[in-house]
Amino acid sequence: MAKTIISAALTGAATPKEKNPALPVTPKEIAEDAIRAWKAGAAIVHLHMRDENCKGTMDKERFRETVNRIRDNSDVVINLTSSGERGASYERRMEHIIELKPEMASYDTGTFNWLPSVFSNPPDFLEMLGKALTDNNIKPEIEVFDSGMLHNAEYYVKKGVINGPLHVQFVLGVQGAAQATVENLVHLRNKLPADATWSALGVGANHMPMLYASIAMGGNVRVGLEDNLYYSRGELATNEMLVARAARVIREYGNEVATPEEARAILGLRGLN
Repeated sequence: MAKTIISAALTGAATPKEKNPALPVTPKEIAEDAIRAWKAGAAIVHLHMRDENCKGTMDKERFRETVNRIRDNSDVVINLTSSGERGASYERRMEHIIELKPEMASYDTGTFNWLPSVFSNPPDFLEMLGKALTDNNIKPEIEVFDSGMLHNAEYYVKKGVINGPLHVQFVLGVQGAAQATVENLVHLRNKLPADATWSALGVGANHMPMLYASIAMGGNVRVGLEDNLYYSRGELATNEMLVARAARVIREYGNEVATPEEARAILGLRGLN
């Protein structure tokens, strides 16, 4: 049977906890949710941090506490964000990754108007981040919000800044980038290099169509409260609920849910130290 990887994006950097009390915001809460997501079927957890005011932060000590708690209690693959704090310097966006050396880290290959603000990933930052990931044997997760970002990723592979084969996370449905439609997903998937692996998500109400389409098209899936606060119309979700549903849908389709070790083999990760 085919193996499908579930990645759980637990909290993000922007959504206030008031919109969903289940949103984890402290290192302890995020780590506990990561363990629950892992037990429910997630092979990868994608981590942002929040400060004492629930705002996105790149505080490396918050990342350190969370990562240590997760590593002490699971074998889940850890994927750390390289964004999430407004105005953070290039160094601050990278220092937690360099110090903690996760198996994966996000690599957003372009700047665009993530309305109503700007999501800034200029070339000099991508050169620095790519070199840091390569030097530390950390797999970049290429976060692609539109087709130009995929072309940029191929450019950085050709330039030797990052190594292939690519693992691409299609992030569809944010304001200012590609809409979460099956047509757009098919278009983007068809632009991938032949040796690439990929996953997709749809923001908010687009969560379920992208989940089903990704599985049917042979991709992997990302779920979690970073992208979608609801389980169904009017019913708030937890990360565990969203992972458990994705696992059930994968099995009902006829695939198997990939374990962390299987995900490591599929994605070519270095493995636990």
